[in-house]
Amino acid sequence: MAEALNRRQLTGLDETHLVTLAGGHRLQSEVALAFTALQSDARRAGFDLTIASSFRPFDRQLAIWNGKADGSRPIYDDQGRLVSIEPLSRTDQLHAILRFSAIPGTSRHHWGTDLDVYDAAAVPSDYPLQLSPVEAGPGGVFDRLHCWLDARLAAGESHGFFRPYGKDRGGVAPERWHLSYAPLSVACAAQFSSATLAFCWACEEVEQEMLLKAEINADLPQIMARYVAVPDDWWIPC
Repeated sequence: MAEALNRRQLTGLDETHLVTLAGGHRLQSEVALAFTALQSDARRAGFDLTIASSFRPFDRQLAIWNGKADGSRPIYDDQGRLVSIEPLSRTDQLHAILRFSAIPGTSRHHWGTDLDVYDAAAVPSDYPLQLSPVEAGPGGVFDRLHCWLDARLAAGESHGFFRPYGKDRGGVAPERWHLSYAPLSVACAAQFSSATLAFCWACEEVEQEMLLKAEINADLPQIMARYVAVPDDWWIPC
């Protein structure tokens, strides 16, 4: 059993809990071993289960967040359509971003337990991966992989990986591509709180200003409940 993460590790400011995989992706060692096993199962089933995103440090999450908030990075709705952020109120901008992107410091990708996956065998090497509902949904280019994963998860044969955003609960949009290693991530989620986030934001190396921070703070308890917390039984096979 891995040791509990400290507050810096939980918020992406410290990377000492990680190992590096081939290709440069980083996960906790236990998670890396479990993913290798799942990857082998997928290969035998005809899929090339590949990591698109694994550990993401705080500053990377902040760059993604600010890019969406200032309009330099695209924001999409549930149907994969581009959202124009300029006409929206600042509160509506916040919720449009939160549908698919975590507030810096709250991302599960900080923990080294969560990763986004796709089937590299289903697309050419120069395919512009988006990790979108269109790609992962029925008839999408990665639908076959996710149907296979559905069956593995339901049978309890996914080596500890489940989908924290498998259902639409009115917060984060369903992300079929997002897998989380429940044996460790459940404990990480239990450790995390608004006080953990406040600690992170107060750290001296957090120098760049986070956009929409005032709007986040004005409604933080509700945002944490809607977009950060997941139900206790999210990992139990149906």
